[in-house]
Amino acid sequence: MFSAPPIALYIHIPFCETKCPYCDFNTYARIEPLMPGYVAALIREIELWGDLLEHPTVRTVFFGGGTPSYLPSEDISQIMQTANRSFKIEEGAEVTLEANPGDFTPDKLTTYLESGINRLSIGVQTFDDHLLGLLGRRHSAQGALDAYRMAQDAGFDNISIDLMYGLPEQTLEGWESTLEKMLELRPTHISMYCLTLEEGTPFEAWVRLGRMSDPDPDLAADMYEMAQDAMSDAGYRHYEISNWARDGLESRHNLIYWRTEPYIGVGPGAHSYLGDIRFANLNQPREYISRLMNAEGGKPGRDDAEVSDLKKTIDRVPSVDTTEHIDRSLAMAETLMMGLRLDDGISIPDFRARFNQTPSEAYESTIADLTNLGLLKTSDDRLLLTPRGRILGNEVFSRFFE
Repeated sequence: MFSAPPIALYIHIPFCETKCPYCDFNTYARIEPLMPGYVAALIREIELWGDLLEHPTVRTVFFGGGTPSYLPSEDISQIMQTANRSFKIEEGAEVTLEANPGDFTPDKLTTYLESGINRLSIGVQTFDDHLLGLLGRRHSAQGALDAYRMAQDAGFDNISIDLMYGLPEQTLEGWESTLEKMLELRPTHISMYCLTLEEGTPFEAWVRLGRMSDPDPDLAADMYEMAQDAMSDAGYRHYEISNWARDGLESRHNLIYWRTEPYIGVGPGAHSYLGDIRFANLNQPREYISRLMNAEGGKPGRDDAEVSDLKKTIDRVPSVDTTEHIDRSLAMAETLMMGLRLDDGISIPDFRARFNQTPSEAYESTIADLTNLGLLKTSDDRLLLTPRGRILGNEVFSRFFE
């Protein structure tokens, strides 16, 4: 049996009251009748992983979605109780729940706190009511402000806000107003993401058919630079390309992803990374429920001497749909792609200790070219993006996979 190192735990809640037209995540609206069966299946999967991995230490927990706050708060409490039974959750672990502002009530927030949730990530997106309507959001700008203050009054002192920029019909002046309103709240953490038109979403179709204006990338770059200046002036650390935090309040869970450290994801479509294997659950909630509730004790383990203990363990979980072996070459490229997103970049000694090569030895011409272009720099044994490299991050990252 595979004995897991300390891990992060991601818990996927696929339910939404309405599906936002820009979203391509594995989420669903109007399947509320599945909620009780889903919670039972999710509990079964958590228990199964706890047993198979010999109840490992969990460093962080993150409820994502979908809209975790749309699920009854008693279900969140029950899921947390199961996680505490099945894993050794570290004392003081960061436990985050993504939330829609319109879902909060004082009783629900109290239940979250009592269940062990100690961090909220609120999907505000914008403080412009017109843009909120365009995005298909259920809350108003005032509703978002009220929700934030309600969470504070309930006792939450670690609250993150999500914002979006580069939206159709969004102006630089409107973005500045959203930044000002957000900074008046002084959240502990802010994530800001540029809109991406994902294939298959209504937004992508509307732009393709001419029903909605195509976002201006130059304007989006101006918005990003405005955000950088505003956050710096307000004393926030720009610790990751799209994330800012007050000192010591960076997202510990997401840092595990960016540092390519191990994590388990439960729920339909959730991804995991253990050892040298990345794997993912099937997407469909109904099939997910069926597989977990109809499998007694999980699938039988493989009796094959050529298969690693980790792969045999993964194969026993009925919800797992795909697995991928991460070889040394891919692991190096992914380590650079993810680590360079952080303001402290890649530790060259740590990279050498893991791969027996420095980044420059593994990617000599690529790193030389990117350095000459002013996109990468080396400082104090660390490889870092320059300010210009942060704006052109995707172009930098793609070079390591060529």
